[in-house]
Amino acid sequence: QGMDNQAAVRTLVDRAVRANVSIYAADTRGLAALPAGGDAATASVRGTGAFSGRAMASQRESFSAAQDTLTTIAEDTGGKAFFDVNEFAEVFDKVVEDTSSYYLLGYTSTNPARDGRFRRIRVTMKQAGYKLEFRSGYYAARDFAHSGRDDRAQQLQEQLLSDLPLTDLPVHGSAGYFRLQANRYFVPVWFIVPGSQVQFSRASDKERATLDVLGVVRDGQNRPVAWIQDTVKLAVAATEDVRRRNVQYGTSFELPPGLYRLKVVIRENQLGTIGSFDSTLVVPNLDRNPLRLSAVVLASQRQPVAKRNAANPLQRDGQELVANVARVVTAAQPMVFYYEVYDPGNPARVLSNLAFYRGARRVLQTDLVTAQHVNVADRKAVSFEMAVPAG
Repeated sequence: QGMDNQAAVRTLVDRAVRANVSIYAADTRGLAALPAGGDAATASVRGTGAFSGRAMASQRESFSAAQDTLTTIAEDTGGKAFFDVNEFAEVFDKVVEDTSSYYLLGYTSTNPARDGRFRRIRVTMKQAGYKLEFRSGYYAARDFAHSGRDDRAQQLQEQLLSDLPLTDLPVHGSAGYFRLQANRYFVPVWFIVPGSQVQFSRASDKERATLDVLGVVRDGQNRPVAWIQDTVKLAVAATEDVRRRNVQYGTSFELPPGLYRLKVVIRENQLGTIGSFDSTLVVPNLDRNPLRLSAVVLASQRQPVAKRNAANPLQRDGQELVANVARVVTAAQPMVFYYEVYDPGNPARVLSNLAFYRGARRVLQTDLVTAQHVNVADRKAVSFEMAVPAG
């Protein structure tokens, strides 16, 4: 009883025509009677609809709408639609007769526009006395600039489901995990795209660009347990600085321990280039480890919190540590390492420091820090934020 998805109908017609397939549709309800008050398969009509004619009109429109869709699919692919027939043997005989022999005609269009519009075809014969049956037309190829919202959404869905996705846009990712409860973990994920690969357009006093992000997290049984769907809007005064850096997007989930598959598709919306990130995501059960240590997040900058999340351990005092996905820093940037140790005992006594190596040679080691109390009570954790100065 719902509305037909015209985008799905157009896609079906397009793929059938390109595959040289003609669709013959038959309404298996046969010759149907539509009693004014409804038949035995439906409930009784209530209210004044049965007396005003609205109920009958609605019933007739619903019945006709289903047949209209079958007619469109059949005629646009060069087939036929059969309605109000109770003897289907004749229908199958007609299908066999029509497809037993045919002529295959081809031509090259003189219209170079890749606008995705429906182009009608008409076939005529000089000799009279013949009835011609042919496809009514085809959909032209469509470039990204001419694609509509439904087509763009479908493009991302297809790439998300594809085993061989596009990688025209480089995408790199990173993830972490922090225990919230015994069987629940906060899992932040970050993705970066080289700024040089993002196309900007001039709008008023700034250059603007948008990125569409679609992703899914699946568990060991391939069931989706979390989704990502977002549009990132960028507005900068000058793109030269952005082109030398990365555009970063971050989000988060709450998941139980387990082995997951994370897949994300990112598209920039000027040229329509698409990149994919596909990787396993491991959330360990820290309760089974003698040393219950969270992920270690490397950050080189902070930013104001746009949307406060009480579960996010990287947010503090209105600021959020931004993970350094590329793991590259300049000499002018500090390095900040954040991590948590859970269930440190009572009283707590946890010692930690950082060491840096070039090959097998240790080149830097920070002073040892001793924590003697739990400073994140709700997670029963000792948190460490170790900073290495710039240079």
